[in-house]
Amino acid sequence: MLQVNIGFSHRKGTVRGMHYQKAPHGEAKLVRCTRGAVFDVALDLRPGSSTLGRWIGAELSVSNHRMLYIPAGCAHGYQTLQDESEICYMTSRAFVASAASGVRHDDPRFAIRWPLPVACISDVDASWPDSVAS
Repeated sequence: MLQVNIGFSHRKGTVRGMHYQKAPHGEAKLVRCTRGAVFDVALDLRPGSSTLGRWIGAELSVSNHRMLYIPAGCAHGYQTLQDESEICYMTSRAFVASAASGVRHDDPRFAIRWPLPVACISDVDASWPDSVAS
């Protein structure tokens, strides 16, 4: 079952993530920016993956029409590059609150290079633990 979700941030520099759902509730995501611009990040947390612990980031904007596919087992997050930015993403599974998890956006093990200083982040996202990957 596909599920469609919307994420909206008022302030440039806001970080959301890094979110994922624990097995067996892992979800793939397809993300597109529908207003403004974001730097979107996928972080590989899949055990046994040749890219475990590595991340990829891409600028998604209304003007460039790009989308990012995030496989199940990868964490997802983004930073707004403009005020009033919005993303739309489809997930391959419904959200399961008990399976929701994440890692910190600034976990030194992953060294994600956000393009802007972090202007805003939720208490939940700021409190995720370091390094779930091994």
